[in-house]
Amino acid sequence: MIFPLRKTITTTSMEKRSKNIKNYFKDYITEFFIFVRKELRSCIFAGLFFVLLFFSKYITSFGLARYDFLFISAIIIQGLLILLKIETVDELKVICVFHAIGLGLELFKTHPAIHSWSYPEKGFFKIGTVPLYSGFMYASVASYIIQSWRQFNLKLVRYPPYWVSIPMCFLIYGNFFTKHIVSDIRVWLICLLIIIFARTTIRFQVSKRRRAMPLLLSFFLIAFFIWLAENISTFLGAWQYPSQVNGWSLVHLNKISSWFLLFVISFITVADLMLFKYKGGKVETN
Repeated sequence: MIFPLRKTITTTSMEKRSKNIKNYFKDYITEFFIFVRKELRSCIFAGLFFVLLFFSKYITSFGLARYDFLFISAIIIQGLLILLKIETVDELKVICVFHAIGLGLELFKTHPAIHSWSYPEKGFFKIGTVPLYSGFMYASVASYIIQSWRQFNLKLVRYPPYWVSIPMCFLIYGNFFTKHIVSDIRVWLICLLIIIFARTTIRFQVSKRRRAMPLLLSFFLIAFFIWLAENISTFLGAWQYPSQVNGWSLVHLNKISSWFLLFVISFITVADLMLFKYKGGKVETN
């Protein structure tokens, strides 16, 4: 009678282990789909803008120049997000700051003496060489960060203090201008960021369990996805690099480092505002 009992125990143990493995994978798959859903919600402004960008290339813009159509549509989208309370007025103020930061960079980079990229199509709503809709592309990054903060209940651990983060923003932003006059110090800036944020982690909640990852890794991953989005945007004619004048080509990989640095500026700005607004409740600096 001993052997059948042992066999029964072994069978029960295997069935229990198999059930645990199935539940484990089921939980992770469920969490993955929740993560995707929350990411899509966080990208609501950027996603809608991309839809407009795609359709404006292939359908009529109601008699408007394409760039003007995109500008007016972006304002309407932003207004709807406020009316539907998907974004708040305070968040809109932050987004407007990024719009201004982006336009300042665009005016410099598209100047004929610099010509880092260009906007070949015509439009009424322009400042110099820059269509006003371009500022919304930078604003969409800020919108994503703000929405993600809410959707994933983000919290930063061992985040650097103001006196470190704010000067870092100015150094990064300044380098986008000064690199055309003196040396490009982006490599040194990235090394400095690695030192500053080496111990910083970001905690987020997808469903029940809170998870964490190094903040630097999230910077790189998001920069990579922005680079992918940039390739789609240039293919759809949102703007044009000199290498794409005679036909579309893949955006150079070194642009990932540029987006990495730009995203750092965006994230630090939002994080520091959260630190101020919640008196450190969403950020731990120790």
